[in-house]
Amino acid sequence: MAATFQTTTPRKTTPKSLRHMNWLERWLHRAQPREGIAAHLVTGWRGELAAYFHLRRQGYTIVAQGWRSHITPGDLDLVGWDGNHICFVEVKTRTERDWAPAESAVDEEKRRTLRKLARRYLRRACVPEAAARFDVVSVYMQEGQEPEIALLRNAFQWK
Repeated sequence: MAATFQTTTPRKTTPKSLRHMNWLERWLHRAQPREGIAAHLVTGWRGELAAYFHLRRQGYTIVAQGWRSHITPGDLDLVGWDGNHICFVEVKTRTERDWAPAESAVDEEKRRTLRKLARRYLRRACVPEAAARFDVVSVYMQEGQEPEIALLRNAFQWK
């Protein structure tokens, strides 16, 4: 009896990580926040998603989103690697440009909080401070338009 082999049509040769990212990107864009959430929180949520994908396209490897410490109040919006630097990224989203630029909302008090959170994160990850930096992403979102995104690398120092 002769052996028969079933032939199949060739599959796309897209790398698995790229296929997964495309699926994830599509899913996140379709995902809607729960009803009853304040409009400014929805805007911030969408801005963080836009910043996440922008950073991915810039070559960042995002390792944490919304990281919190049980000791220090606040959160790190995005944490990712850009080459040999671990980056703590603060995302500021605006719907209008009437006031000051979005990145100006990262005042000295916010910087102090981000530094404390970053130190806690680095201790847990066993990464030296010298390998870290702070970036700020400004996202401007208007209805029916693609978001405008500006990345400020090394926006402020450890002090």
